[in-house]
Amino acid sequence: MYQCCECDEYFSETYGSPIAGLLTPISAIVQVLKARTEGIGLNAAVRTFGYAKNTISGRERRLAGLHQTLFLYGLVYEFLQLIFEGDELYTKVKKNRDAHESEGWTIVVMERASRYIAVLECGVKQQHLFMKAVETIVSFFEQSKAVALFIDGERRYSQLLFDICHEVFRSGKAGRLKKVMKKNCVVRLKNKSSKRRDSEGKLKKIEAPKPEHPETTMAVDETEVHANHVEAFKLSIRRRLSSFRRRTNTYAKGQPHLQRGLDILWIIHNFVKPHFTIGKVPAVAIGILKRGLSLEEILQLRAIV
Repeated sequence: MYQCCECDEYFSETYGSPIAGLLTPISAIVQVLKARTEGIGLNAAVRTFGYAKNTISGRERRLAGLHQTLFLYGLVYEFLQLIFEGDELYTKVKKNRDAHESEGWTIVVMERASRYIAVLECGVKQQHLFMKAVETIVSFFEQSKAVALFIDGERRYSQLLFDICHEVFRSGKAGRLKKVMKKNCVVRLKNKSSKRRDSEGKLKKIEAPKPEHPETTMAVDETEVHANHVEAFKLSIRRRLSSFRRRTNTYAKGQPHLQRGLDILWIIHNFVKPHFTIGKVPAVAIGILKRGLSLEEILQLRAIV
């Protein structure tokens, strides 16, 4: 117990943390949460560990509440150069619907070198979902000297990013001023249409969908324009989250429940579990932390109110 020097109020060591007020041992809570992020469904966890469904989902909501705190902590660090890959995956929510109507459309944006997940958001495939992802990319661009975004055919990323992150280039020549992307902000799109060709009639496999700043020094090789690491992570999501399992009835019953699972996966992927290809925790590899955190340590962090 602690006592505030200003108001003389007493508070516990766990005040403001996800485990505040819980009598269950933290080791038991961690055991259930680890099982949930390794592919066990909610009903299966109830049968295995003997807790009520509301008890397990309540503890998950507490942990997912740290997502915003850890995200803001990551933006404090200043980066030299970031390369992002963006792609989407789909799962059904509540009942089987068409992909464009489902709330299970999930956007994944990953930093390539560190495997740090910048965006992991689900919802209906509409403008506001893409806008939320692009605003996150812009916030990372403000903390970096150069950012590249590689996308797999979805053009809304580049259009929204251009609307937010553009400037007027003054070339000194007569004529209308030209809008270009900000300096050292690069976007490359993998072309999936058979109709887009260059001036010589050849099919363009890679293109820059928006005009770039002439003084941009960040060079991008066409062989680097891919989203292979995100594709591999999408397979990991389908294994580690039961809501994304194919041909089963373990799908989420609502969009908030699906987002809760994604937030927990985001926390564990970025701050707890070392990535098997680089051998480091992604938050350590990108420079946010000096060492990875355990799930016990994260459960004792205080969330931003």
